[in-house]
Amino acid sequence: MKFENLLAEVGGFGKYQISIIALLVIPRVTLPFHFLLNNFIAAIPSHHCDISSLDVNGVLGNLSREERLTVSIPAQEDGTPASCHMFSHPQFHLLANSSSSSELPVVECQNGWEYDNSTIKSALATEFGLVCDRKGLNKATATIFFVGVMVGAAIFGWLSDRYGRKRMLMVAYLIAISFGVASAFSKSFIMFAIMRFFTGMGLTGISIISIVLCVEWADIAHRTIAGVIISFDWSISTMILPGIAYLVNDWRPLVITVTAPLILAVITWRWIPESARWLIANGRMEEAHFYLSKCASANNRQHNLRDIKPETLANVIIAEDRGDRKYSYLDLVRSSKMRKLAMLTGSTWFGVAFTYYGISLNISGFGLNLYLTQFIYGAIELPSKLVVFLCLDKLGRRYSQVGTLITTGVCIGITVLIPRDLWLPRTVISVLGKGFSEASFTCVFLYTTELYPTVLRQNGLGYSSFVGRVGVSLAPLVSFLDEVWLPLPQVLFCSVAVSAGLLALLLSETHNVRLPETIEDVEKTRKRSVCSQLGMEPYKQTK
Repeated sequence: MKFENLLAEVGGFGKYQISIIALLVIPRVTLPFHFLLNNFIAAIPSHHCDISSLDVNGVLGNLSREERLTVSIPAQEDGTPASCHMFSHPQFHLLANSSSSSELPVVECQNGWEYDNSTIKSALATEFGLVCDRKGLNKATATIFFVGVMVGAAIFGWLSDRYGRKRMLMVAYLIAISFGVASAFSKSFIMFAIMRFFTGMGLTGISIISIVLCVEWADIAHRTIAGVIISFDWSISTMILPGIAYLVNDWRPLVITVTAPLILAVITWRWIPESARWLIANGRMEEAHFYLSKCASANNRQHNLRDIKPETLANVIIAEDRGDRKYSYLDLVRSSKMRKLAMLTGSTWFGVAFTYYGISLNISGFGLNLYLTQFIYGAIELPSKLVVFLCLDKLGRRYSQVGTLITTGVCIGITVLIPRDLWLPRTVISVLGKGFSEASFTCVFLYTTELYPTVLRQNGLGYSSFVGRVGVSLAPLVSFLDEVWLPLPQVLFCSVAVSAGLLALLLSETHNVRLPETIEDVEKTRKRSVCSQLGMEPYKQTK
C-alpha cells in the first residue's frame, strides 16, 4: 500500500484537513501584511524644507503661509514648493511679481523638512529623514527585508526536512514575532533594517512550511483545491491591509498591528499535526500512526485503520537508510534529473517573484489613491484564484504555470506602449497583470511542492523560494533604472516573465500524479495518469 492509498483510507480531504488549513490561516494572514508593508511605511509624503533658518529676525512671521513659502522655497514646474531646496536668503521681490525663481541661488535643506501629515501621520521617511538624497533608503528597506526572506527560505527549507515541519514552524513563529515587534521600537534606520531582515527570515519559514503541510495531508484528488484555498488568505489579507494602514497611519503601531496575529498562531500551534509523510520517511512510525489515527477519527474513518499497525507503515514509503540519512541541498544536484529540476524550478520562481513584486511594490503613479490602488490590487487576486483553480484542474500544472507567466509579461509589455498620461488604461492593464502574476504565484507554490520528493520537499521548496527571493530583492531596485530609460524597468519585468514562462515548459506535469516520496521516484520517468487516483502506480521505468 502506498501513502496515497493510506491517506484515502483515513480521509484525504475531510474535517481534519480543513482544520489544518484553518489553523494555518492564522499565521499566514500576516504574510502579505509584512511583505507589502513597505508600500505604506516607506511612503514619502509631500514635503519641503524647514524654513525656520531663514526667519532670523522674525520677518517671515508677518507673512501668510503661502507668502512664506513663496519667498523661501523655489517653485517647481507644477507650482508646488520644491522638496529638497530652499533659497539661501528670503526673496521678498517674488511677492511683487511672478518672475521665475529658477535662476535664483538655492541651497539644500538646512534644518530638515516639513511634511504633509494629512494622510500619513508618521513613516520611515519622516522618522529618519529618508528623503531627497537619502530617499533610495526607503526602497532599500524592502530589499533588506526580502534578503532576509531569501536567507530564511534556504535555512528553513533545510531545517524542516531535517527536524520536521511542525517544530520548525514554531521556531519561525517566534523569530517573526520577536524581530517584528523589535523593529517597531527601532531607534535608528540601521536598527530597523536589521530587525526587518530577521523578521523576513521568520516569515518565509511560515510561508513555505505551511503550504507543504497542507499539500502533504491532501490526497491526489484534492491537492489542487487545498493549494488554492490556502492561498486565498493572501488575497483577502492584501485587501484588508490598506484598511489597516489607513486606520493606523503611524508606522510603529502599524508594524505591531500586522504582527499581532502571530501571537494567536503560537497559542494554536499545539493543534497543528506533523506531516505523516515526513514521519514515515524518517522512520518515526509510532508518531505517524498517532496522527493518522487522529485524521481517521476526525473524518469518521476509524474502521479503515483497524488493520494498520505502526510497524506496517514501514512499507508505505520505501526509502533507503530510513531515518538515518539526512538530506541536504547537495542532494538537489547529485543526479541529472534533480539538477534539471532544481534549475527549472529556480528559474520559474525567479520569474514569478520578480514580476509579482515588481508590480506589487509599484502602486503609485496611476492617478489613484495609495490605499485604493492597494485594495484594487488585492481584489483582482480573488477572481484570479478561481481562474487558476479551473486551469490547474483542466489544463494541468505546467500549462497553467506557463500561461500565467507569459500573460503577466504581456500585460507589463502593453503598459510600456500606453502613454503615461492615459492613467486609466494603464491602471486597468496593470491590475490585470497583477491578477495573472498572483495566479502564477499560486501555481508555482503548488507545482513545486508536487515536483519534489517527500525526503527533499522542504529543501526543494526552500531552494526555489531562495532563488525567487533573489528576484524579489532586486525588484525594488529595478525602479531606479527609469533614470537611464523611463520604460526600462517594465521592459525588464516583461522579458523575465516571458523567458521564465518558456523555460517552465520543460518541467514535468504533476496533475493527478502521486507525490514522489524518494529521490528514486523522481529519477524514474513520471507518467501523468488519471489512473493514479485509482491507486495504480504512476512511476514506470522506461527503457
